[in-house]
Amino acid sequence: MLEAVRARAPLVQCITNTVVQNVTANVLLALGASPAMVDVPTEAGPFARVADALLVNTGTPHAEPRVAALEAVHAARDAGTPWVLDPVAVGSLPVRTALARDLLALHPTVLRGNASEVLALLGDSAGGRGVDSTVGTEDARVASVAASDGRLVAAVAVSGAVDLLVAPGIGVVRVANGTDLLTRITGGGCALGAVVAAFTSVAPEDAGAAAVAATAVHTIAAELAARDAGGPGTFEPLFLDRLASLTPEDVVREARITLEAAPAVDTRAVSA
Repeated sequence: MLEAVRARAPLVQCITNTVVQNVTANVLLALGASPAMVDVPTEAGPFARVADALLVNTGTPHAEPRVAALEAVHAARDAGTPWVLDPVAVGSLPVRTALARDLLALHPTVLRGNASEVLALLGDSAGGRGVDSTVGTEDARVASVAASDGRLVAAVAVSGAVDLLVAPGIGVVRVANGTDLLTRITGGGCALGAVVAAFTSVAPEDAGAAAVAATAVHTIAAELAARDAGGPGTFEPLFLDRLASLTPEDVVREARITLEAAPAVDTRAVSA
């Protein structure tokens, strides 16, 4: 899917938080996608109809972006545009929690967050500590399996030390790549939501495989960048460089993907 994303250069509309807009756009550009931060009411809906994918991130839920998010999601659903919900800090703060629950009721293609956020949104927890998860990915496994039956969402992606991905077509998949340096720069996790959106644009009928591919590419690029980084300051530009230069061979060689149930995940399919 990596080569398919680069060949298509999907237009990804990002209604995301103001803290991470720059890094999110840069990650998409490095990947080979085209970012568009269209988050103004009356513009967001029409734009979602022509975008290849949509990301909605609840990190800074100001009044206008909240309206824009709902407009864009309704338009995306009408147009058949895949969309990703990243419920940042849901459960710990009331405005974003209410917004995220309204958005979840509109059936995102992929729900992506840390374990605390996913559990809070699915009704099993009071939430984490701001954007930080207070539980592990395995704590979200049962709720994710229940939610990803195709009726609420097509796939759930839970980020952590080992990423957990759940969808009917793939079962439960774990991706063990990555680096702690992703947690020491702004937007390391939020940008992954945009990468997932880009990958769903080339495989909208296979959201689970798209989420696995996106997670593997993102975390492998980060892991390779960390090998040469002296710390978070040097890591971020190296991460962008690695995203831009990552090859299918890199993905096949570096991916640490395990499967709990369902047909095997072929790392060659991730990179193709």
